[in-house]
Amino acid sequence: MRTPPPATSTDLYQLSMAAGHWIQDRTAVATFELFTRRLPPDRTYLLAGGLEAAVEYLTSFHFTEAEIAYLRGIPALSSICSGFFDALASVRFTGDCWAVPEGTPIFPGEPILSVTAPILEAQIVETALLSIVNFPTSVSSKAARIVQSARGKAVIEFGARRAHGTEAALVAARSAFVGGCAGTSNVEAGMRFGLPLYGTLAHAWVMSFDDELAAFKAYRQAFPGNAVLLIDTYETLKAAKRITEAFDPGSIHGVRLDSGDIGALARAVREILDGAGFHSTRILASGDLNEYSIDELLTSGAPIDAFGVGTDLTTVRDAPSLGVVYKLVEMEEGGRIDYKMKFSDGKVTWPGRKQVWRVPDSQGEYSHDIVTLRDDPPPEDGALALLEPVILGGQRVIDFPPLDAIQAYARVAVSRLPEALRGLSAPMTPYPVKYSDSIIRIADGLRARQFGDPGGPS
Repeated sequence: MRTPPPATSTDLYQLSMAAGHWIQDRTAVATFELFTRRLPPDRTYLLAGGLEAAVEYLTSFHFTEAEIAYLRGIPALSSICSGFFDALASVRFTGDCWAVPEGTPIFPGEPILSVTAPILEAQIVETALLSIVNFPTSVSSKAARIVQSARGKAVIEFGARRAHGTEAALVAARSAFVGGCAGTSNVEAGMRFGLPLYGTLAHAWVMSFDDELAAFKAYRQAFPGNAVLLIDTYETLKAAKRITEAFDPGSIHGVRLDSGDIGALARAVREILDGAGFHSTRILASGDLNEYSIDELLTSGAPIDAFGVGTDLTTVRDAPSLGVVYKLVEMEEGGRIDYKMKFSDGKVTWPGRKQVWRVPDSQGEYSHDIVTLRDDPPPEDGALALLEPVILGGQRVIDFPPLDAIQAYARVAVSRLPEALRGLSAPMTPYPVKYSDSIIRIADGLRARQFGDPGGPS
């Protein structure tokens, strides 16, 4: 994994509130839950991501001497006594974290993870946890849509050069694999995470030779067993024809199309290749592809064997901001639980630390989810509990599976969603997520106490 972010990967107001908690000697244990309020346009589910990085962050959380020295000099904290900064040196995450397994389909309002810890600790880690979970969840979810649109054809993540920095490129490559991609072009991601690596050649390679065919022959000589030739630098069909004339059938693993009318070119290239006996030569398409263009290509019958997807996947261009939130739902002190609920218009939350139960039908397809209080019994026969402890008392209590196992888990989980949720457009009726009577009763009580009128969150 990557090096966990430092403790200073937080917003100033988190430290301001932490200082306030310390001054007031507040030792209450708080529970915060991280979730998304709504799905991006056309999304029908999200794939939870970032869990392993979140656990690494929490279990390694600490302030260094240099960081504390810097904090002492922040003007906005100048009124805080020195004892607070001295205390930061011993702050560690000593609480619990529950989370859904990475690759789990999740829906609005369902906790992706929850943190229960002394309120100072639970408050400071908010910003980093949101950042750690937000982007991987967004990319994995996008990748799952793209892979779904490819109908079993391989999808390769090609977007490192379009990512918002090299660290983002690493996260995107890993997350895209969780979402179902076959591999990545990013060598560092391959080394760091053990991802399969794929690549062809660039137009610059072809242009560096005086003759296109000479470029193909030189590349074929270097890679006799797996040469994939980029054939659209000049004239695509002419290049395909020259390949069939210069090489033996079976000697060219594949050709890549990166521009023009990809569907029409793929059909014409396939005809040229097959006519010369190059039946095993695969066609790879790339060039600003996304789930919609891939779906359109395959619907039109384009004979494409694999897709390289870059910008749209790595930057999640259609929904770059997922909007996960981290909200206080419960505080406990002296054995007394005080449920918390937010009432702001459009931002109402449900109280209490929770469990999410996924209920399959008789065919094994998921039919609905039920959100209960954490300690409530299963609400229905066969209901599957999604949240599990990953940190208890500040110590990790889970061994993370290898990435290929996470990918396989995500693939099966998505396949068990209702068919309407596995398309590219949101269905008229969203996936049902219900709340237990126990949560509704608490919410009604809190609302009545606040406003004098019962009624749950909208």
